[in-house]
Amino acid sequence: MTEGLPRPSEPFTGHIARLLGDSEPRRLRPSFGPSETPNVLLIMLDDVGFGSFASFGGPVQAPAFQGVADRGLLYNQFHTTALCSPTRAALLTGRHHHTVHMGGITEIANSFPGYDSAIPTEAATVAQILQMSGYATSCFGKWHLTPSWEQGPAGPFNRWPTGMGFDHFYGIIGAEASQWEPAVYDQTTPVSPHVGRPGYHLTEDLADQAVTWIERHRVSAPDRPWFCYFSTPAVHAPHHAPSEWIEQFRGEFDSGWDDLRIRIHEEQLRLGVIPANTALTPRPDEIPAWTEYPERYQPVAARLMECFAGFLAHTDHHIGRVIDASRREGRETVIIYLSGDNGASAEGTIHGAWSAPSFQNGVHEDPEWLLEHMDDFGSAKCENHFNVGWAWALDSPFQWMKQVASHFGGTRNGLAIEWP
Repeated sequence: MTEGLPRPSEPFTGHIARLLGDSEPRRLRPSFGPSETPNVLLIMLDDVGFGSFASFGGPVQAPAFQGVADRGLLYNQFHTTALCSPTRAALLTGRHHHTVHMGGITEIANSFPGYDSAIPTEAATVAQILQMSGYATSCFGKWHLTPSWEQGPAGPFNRWPTGMGFDHFYGIIGAEASQWEPAVYDQTTPVSPHVGRPGYHLTEDLADQAVTWIERHRVSAPDRPWFCYFSTPAVHAPHHAPSEWIEQFRGEFDSGWDDLRIRIHEEQLRLGVIPANTALTPRPDEIPAWTEYPERYQPVAARLMECFAGFLAHTDHHIGRVIDASRREGRETVIIYLSGDNGASAEGTIHGAWSAPSFQNGVHEDPEWLLEHMDDFGSAKCENHFNVGWAWALDSPFQWMKQVASHFGGTRNGLAIEWP
């Protein structure tokens, strides 16, 4: 029978006499779990389509992801929801996202129980379960599970990471952030880590923080297992990456999204990550063919995709640093690397975006403006997002993209797991 949690306080089993010398204390038993209990590193990326990584036929080499797969297993039928918050709620609680009141993202919550974004206290997170079982717990990156009206620095904090089972939190509470100038919280305190640090990048900072936490734990509590949830907001727009990472993909996408989708599908068939008889689904009428897209704006579209690819490659590189730190641990580690929380994002609209939030406000940007400011892409000057055609290509061979729960393009993500 499974032992209940939280465990009741242990009764005193010693003996208390009138004099100390005649008394006998009970033996204290720290709840660190069995010595063979493994560490757990849970990694989740954001807005990565099924066909993005080279492991699934895509254009971006991801050695950290592939390394986990090589040491364990690669899964091609892992299902998510079609949105950020619901997937994260289901993943961390082990329950259907509507059951834990997260039927949509926190920003569009309403007062119906399946959609109010307030995870009930009776739905414990895996962090709470492991914490009560003696694990040290940490969360780095994107949270996106706190109701919007509770996200301020004055709290309440019971639905922040530190109130839901995580001893340590460093990251963003909401859905997205500038990689160059993010609004970060350390525990529940707002901080500005980019100030006074030229070249700062959030993904690199998150990796630094996670590596430091793992190494300090190894020194201070080597006998205690840990659980680390590393959920970077990359590669959610804005697609910010150091220029040298973007330049690696210069010219790679000049042939357009139709050609990219075909190439991904052919590589998926060659790798065997989709069944041999899998046909490539047709392009929706709502997405223009590359040959029909204005030639004047094709260089803009190609550059936007280069930014995304560089961002994704850069992200996997720094996740590799966290994985390497976990492998230096004396204790064995289970590594779960989920390549996305939903399909690739179509929120960049037909022409892409210089400012990703424009879509959320019903504004479609002028492609002439994008052409004029193309050199800004990837930098702190803008919050760029790629064209919907690229999202469709990266979700090959499936139909549709993020937000569409009726088709696998919105709900299928790659997964790799390594275990002792």
